Amino acid sequence: MPDGLVVVGGSYAAVQIAASARERGFDGPIRLVGEEEEPPYQRPPLSKGFLTGKTTAAMLPLRAEAFYRNAAIDLVLGTRVTAVDRIDRVVTMADGRHLRYDRLALALGARPRPLPVPGAGLDGVLALRTLADAERLRAVAAQAGEVVVVGGGFIGLEVASALVGPGRAVTVVEAQDRLLARALPPAVSEFLAGVHRARGVRLALRTGVRSIDGTGGRVRSVTLDDGRTLGADLVVVGIGAVPNAEIAQACGLPCDDGILVDRFATTADPAIVAAGDCTRHPNVHAGRPLRLESVQNALDQARAAAGSAMGTPTPHDAVPWFWSDQYEVKLQMAGLSQGADRSALRGSADQGRFSLFHFRDGRLIAVDSVNRPADHMAARRLLAAGRPLTAEQAADESIDLKLLIGS
Repeated sequence: MPDGLVVVGGSYAAVQIAASARERGFDGPIRLVGEEEEPPYQRPPLSKGFLTGKTTAAMLPLRAEAFYRNAAIDLVLGTRVTAVDRIDRVVTMADGRHLRYDRLALALGARPRPLPVPGAGLDGVLALRTLADAERLRAVAAQAGEVVVVGGGFIGLEVASALVGPGRAVTVVEAQDRLLARALPPAVSEFLAGVHRARGVRLALRTGVRSIDGTGGRVRSVTLDDGRTLGADLVVVGIGAVPNAEIAQACGLPCDDGILVDRFATTADPAIVAAGDCTRHPNVHAGRPLRLESVQNALDQARAAAGSAMGTPTPHDAVPWFWSDQYEVKLQMAGLSQGADRSALRGSADQGRFSLFHFRDGRLIAVDSVNRPADHMAARRLLAAGRPLTAEQAADESIDLKLLIGS
């Protein structure tokens, strides 16, 4: 009997690799090994609807149990892979079991980057990655009057928007001079800062955390680099993520801020593919290798990984896109705006509905949209098709972008 495909991880990428393999006709055994007890679930709602109560745990599973049963995908849950033997093609799990494989897929995800300051281990200092993290955070927040969020990135701002409200003060501490400085242009950062301030969130920019202080082992305050002290019943740390690449590195696979894969999601070992937040890949849109943390990237790269595992490789070259929900604001991004030398505004920031079209050397490279979903969808199609668009056309709302796509 063939040893089949072993997928390591409980992520979007892991489930998509297994599903795509079956859809492409793979008829061997497929086993998906997940560290958590729960079947694979959605993570984006954990920092949004789950904290507000709009999303329940029952709404989170990526697939129904019947899917795994009908697709003959065996879930091996509640244990983690501790080692990979590439010579004998065997993975070892923490509970002592071993699984042999013909093809191995690593979809290990990433974990929250720890905050390297005194007091980071106090009770009430939390990060957010898993369902258990979200349940703990929601429970602590229910009793918290003062919340400090460390990090003005997507996770931090989504958590802030979910927690701020009557009877609870929220402060976001960000070391950069503006929110989401690594992901967004200044105009969008300023717009979001205004939205958060209007809702009562306090922003402490251009400063970091010197220490977290407490009594009886529980957090009570946060001391900033500039000497200010903030009261805190809860501290949420969202300062980035670290790829879970240790297993790959230990078995000799090249890693550099993630598992290194090619355009087809294959590692240096032809029998091993990898996808998702744990990988670093050559990105055709960025023109350089990078690691992308997004659901879209995980799913698209996973499809490429499944093809490579079956010997039918297809390149992973989809246009990157992302989204974030904060209050009534839906922020959607298509493409990668780093390196843009010109931008064009479509819509009105004052009215809270606008898009910024970013160009480099006259070519459209990215679009950031706020409450303009039609712009976002058109941008993804324009970027994927490589259709020419000028800054003047982008700014002119009398021009129907959908017509340009079909021209």
